[in-house]
Amino acid sequence: MTSDLWFMGFTLFTWGLGEGMFFFFNPLYLQQLGANPVMIGGVLGGVGIAMAVAHTPAGYLADRFGRRRLLWIGWGGALVSGWLMALASSLTVFVMGMIAYGLTAFVMSPLNSYVTGARGKLTPARAMTLVSAMYNTGAIIGPLAGGWIGNTYGLKTTYFAASCLFTISMLIILFIKRQPLEHHDPDAPPVNLLKNRRYIQFMGIVMLVMFATYLPQPLTQNFLQNERGLALQQIGQLGSINSFGLVVFNLVLGQFDARAGFYFGQVSVALFTFFLWRGTGMEWYMPAYFLVSGYRVIRPLIAAQVRDLIHGSQMGLAYGITETISTIPAIIAPPIAGLLYAQDPLSIFPISLVLIVVVLFVSILFTPKHLTEESHAS
Repeated sequence: MTSDLWFMGFTLFTWGLGEGMFFFFNPLYLQQLGANPVMIGGVLGGVGIAMAVAHTPAGYLADRFGRRRLLWIGWGGALVSGWLMALASSLTVFVMGMIAYGLTAFVMSPLNSYVTGARGKLTPARAMTLVSAMYNTGAIIGPLAGGWIGNTYGLKTTYFAASCLFTISMLIILFIKRQPLEHHDPDAPPVNLLKNRRYIQFMGIVMLVMFATYLPQPLTQNFLQNERGLALQQIGQLGSINSFGLVVFNLVLGQFDARAGFYFGQVSVALFTFFLWRGTGMEWYMPAYFLVSGYRVIRPLIAAQVRDLIHGSQMGLAYGITETISTIPAIIAPPIAGLLYAQDPLSIFPISLVLIVVVLFVSILFTPKHLTEESHAS
């Protein structure tokens, strides 16, 4: 690994530790502040909108002005919004902090571009899954610590602890080096992304997959607490198991073809959905939360496939569009999940399971399998 890749790994480890402290508890804290299931779904959908609108402009700006600058801005904005959530004394202010935090998700496209540029001799899939594993190694500890802090001092305190860790992460990322901008031959420009048929086809698959695999997730913590009687500490344990699964899946799937990992991630979320639907105790929920980590492993594997479909000078913009497409389901799915939960909390899981299986077969049939000269024209 290059030194810049190590710095990215360390800063993401620290961030994962902090974010892991509160991420799984957001729906529960919203409930404590007075939100009902439909409102929680709406808030999570609003966060999804904030995430979606920021990705593509950030990718374009990363191509034009450099990735490091965008990363610094993103980390700084997330630090400020983390403290806003920590200091919030009402539902309105907390939701403002959540939406502001969602906006800083734009760092994903410059982050993927930066990691690709700093990968050295590693493949894009290997580099992305390695730094993702570093993030999730921190996130293994975060939910356990957050659950203990929440039970002992209240959930509000977890946001203070997380924001302190965000401050450390911000200091680490200041050490990464600037990367040169990539250019194409002006006499032979690459195919426009909107005319790149394989890229557009893959984006359609990505939207379907991300919607189907996210639908069973937004209110799962509420389901486990309200319908199955789990305590905060137990939910924190499940969050740590999830993060452990992410580390394992990232390290293992990074060794194989990104397309195979893309399919495996969908299968693992299908199993998670089945276990939540049929399970009635921790012996079901623990393997379920290990398996649902496949959802988040899908994202770097999507980016790794995108790199093979576009020209290097389009990397930031392509990753930005990809992240926007991947995030749109996070706008649509939570309100739908909230409505399903309000009607019948258990109904989310069988409906999601059928959808995941159908979309899995669609993705196997239509995901682009080979490069073409068209995608690499330069």
